[in-house]
Amino acid sequence: MRGSIIGASPSPIEPRQRLSVSTEETSKKRFLRSKVFRDGEKGLHSPTKNRNFTCKFPTLKLILGVIALGAFWTLWHSPTIYNTEYISSSNSRAALVHRGLSDDSSADSRYTSLLDIDWDQISRVIEKLADRHEYQGVGLLNFNDSEIDQLKQLLPDAEHVILNLDYVPNNMTWETLYPEWIDEEEEFEVPTCPSLPQIQFPGKPRIDLIVVKLPCKKSKDWYRDVARLHLQLAAARLAATNKGYHPVHVLLVTENFPTPNLFTCKELVVREGNAWLYEPNLNTLREKLNLPVGSCELAVPLKAKANWHSGNIRREAYATILHSAHVYVCGAIAAAQSIRLAGSTRDLVILVDETISDYHREGLAAAGWKIHTIQRIRNPKAEKDAYNEWNYSKFRLWQLTDYDKIIFIDADLLILRNIDFLFEMPEITAIGNNATLFNSGVMVVEPSNCTFQLLMDHIDEIESYNGGDQGYLNEIFTWWHRIPKHMNFLKHYWEGDEEEKKEMKTRLFGADPPVLYVLHYLGLKPWLCFRDYDCNWNVEKLQEFASDVAHRTWWKVHDAMPENLHKYCLLRSKQKAALEWDRREAEKANYSDGHWKIKIKDSRLQTCFEDFCFWESMLWHWGETNWTDNATASPTPPTANTASLSSL
Repeated sequence: MRGSIIGASPSPIEPRQRLSVSTEETSKKRFLRSKVFRDGEKGLHSPTKNRNFTCKFPTLKLILGVIALGAFWTLWHSPTIYNTEYISSSNSRAALVHRGLSDDSSADSRYTSLLDIDWDQISRVIEKLADRHEYQGVGLLNFNDSEIDQLKQLLPDAEHVILNLDYVPNNMTWETLYPEWIDEEEEFEVPTCPSLPQIQFPGKPRIDLIVVKLPCKKSKDWYRDVARLHLQLAAARLAATNKGYHPVHVLLVTENFPTPNLFTCKELVVREGNAWLYEPNLNTLREKLNLPVGSCELAVPLKAKANWHSGNIRREAYATILHSAHVYVCGAIAAAQSIRLAGSTRDLVILVDETISDYHREGLAAAGWKIHTIQRIRNPKAEKDAYNEWNYSKFRLWQLTDYDKIIFIDADLLILRNIDFLFEMPEITAIGNNATLFNSGVMVVEPSNCTFQLLMDHIDEIESYNGGDQGYLNEIFTWWHRIPKHMNFLKHYWEGDEEEKKEMKTRLFGADPPVLYVLHYLGLKPWLCFRDYDCNWNVEKLQEFASDVAHRTWWKVHDAMPENLHKYCLLRSKQKAALEWDRREAEKANYSDGHWKIKIKDSRLQTCFEDFCFWESMLWHWGETNWTDNATASPTPPTANTASLSSL
């Protein structure tokens, strides 16, 4: 019965946002160890100028002189081979992508692609390049010699530049780039990301087309491949060096889809099988490349400035979604109120399905939400009537193409400080969750019909780690950008939190003026509790979500709403019965916090708007499967003043 109170959460304890103390502490230690390792590694990259080496024999000097002249002559007559500006710790084995492909003794299997290229596909793609006959240079990365010969035949008039790239060190893993925990408050150090080797390109000849062959592991986790990401970032950086006087195209040859938010599908010129041709927006690309390579650094500072300049505010909006969850209507109304109180004037867009009644839609509209009706999307891997059966409906966000940027917010949170500056960030920007994953409760999205189609194309193929939309999105958008947890702060006391940590969180929950940007309410929601105290106290496994201070913060926003919106936050008889049931169970268990002793003064306890209001009688049959529940119908909408929150 309690499930109806929790609403659309995965389970009463919402496992998708849980992070065990043991893993958090382990991550902290691992992070500090990595710092020591990096500091110790600096010696490996130091110049060799301090070495004492003296040639005492004339013959040896002569030989070395001949070798030097020969090397100089070779470099002079090989203008199409470029070194990298980064020297990796594996220099001793000549760790270059192209050299590795030509010489099996130094090949790095991480960069090897076993794809048998369909040259007809490549030819058809190249034919789409209308100005190909004017190309001065074509950069080729990660191809073997025979493949290079084939590419030269397809574009015979251009100079073919074989791009060399150092491999990343063997100890660099996806977890290196996307650590579970970083020191956001900089109590121990300033978090830093490792460097990835880059292509050094002096600018002659001009590069008009960059062609890259990407590796693709035959494994479930092929999209979290450091070598695969490295090659794409290297190609992007080379494209971004163009000053904008002529377009640059990037052709990626890969079995599986490229990183969708680096070269976006809106920039896709044509796709033929395994060949993906892009014409990237170079200004946008440069902005992305200025961000940290992974979540190992914050992409937005902890103390962000609210006056950052963003794009066209008319093409930016906050958005949320309600599907099969009318109990979240009150939460969405309060969230809208909080956005306006924080000072944002951006559009508010809410996606609803046919299960949300006209009565509730009136309340959402009065709160300032622009309502878009959607068809739900079923999660094909969910069981019937399970919590996650319809949560792939969130993919509809990408169909809001009237907007360039969306800040998605869950309906169970409050915006305490203006976060409009996040519109400056690219897709996907979010806080870290656990392991290498992001939390989708607040995230920056760039609507695009082709991205929506990408999400739909793989729902039968890709497995969500938690069975829900957050897990699925993490499998598609593995390249994401970390913002501070203050911008999606979870109302949660982790098991094992020291008293000092708990007190710090409590201060953050109630700070006035607020310190947190966003407060995300986990467990039983404030509007589904009596306002007297946080009802999570009365359920043992939910006590980790209990905070009377955070509870009061939500009700403060509620009380600032126009009174005509309060009726959408009334309690149904069934909810009242559930709260009383939990209180009695807490009394039996004699919980030491003593909240079960508090007498309820919330006027909603005595307010009835349903045909059946005898909630006490429901307790007689609580837990039975065949009892009548006639408390689910929507009340008859009264005549109401529809003043919008946007006018406040």
